[in-house]
Amino acid sequence: MKNHFKEIFLKNLDSLAAELSAYTDENHIWELRSGISNCAGNLALHLIGNLNHFIGSQLGNTGYVREREKEFGDKDVSRDVLVEKITATKKMIQIAFDNLRENDLQKQFPLTHFGEAKTTHEVLLILLTHFNYHLGQVNYHRRLIN
Repeated sequence: MKNHFKEIFLKNLDSLAAELSAYTDENHIWELRSGISNCAGNLALHLIGNLNHFIGSQLGNTGYVREREKEFGDKDVSRDVLVEKITATKKMIQIAFDNLRENDLQKQFPLTHFGEAKTTHEVLLILLTHFNYHLGQVNYHRRLIN
């Protein structure tokens, strides 16, 4: 099961990089319009930060310290830098999951989810649905703005 999670996270990160690469104008990644509260760039930073916090720091012991405000506050990060961050996150995912044992999925996750204890398996499912939700927003943003 852990390898299935790893494969899906890696595939999703590849999809995020492909979405960012599909913008015809790099500046459009950061464009907001009426009714759109988050641009693709900030959603990408948020997904990168989220995975590095919950998987990297908590499961992979990377020492990553999340700065969630910057995920939504930083602007005009180049597409190349965003893709580099995605590539680094993929490496982190590979290492973290390679060091995870199958029975670790049934153990309690180190952090609570809104004050409720969850297994690592449950948290990974939450992280995947969260990622896919925002990946869909990035896709929609790109098609709307492009």
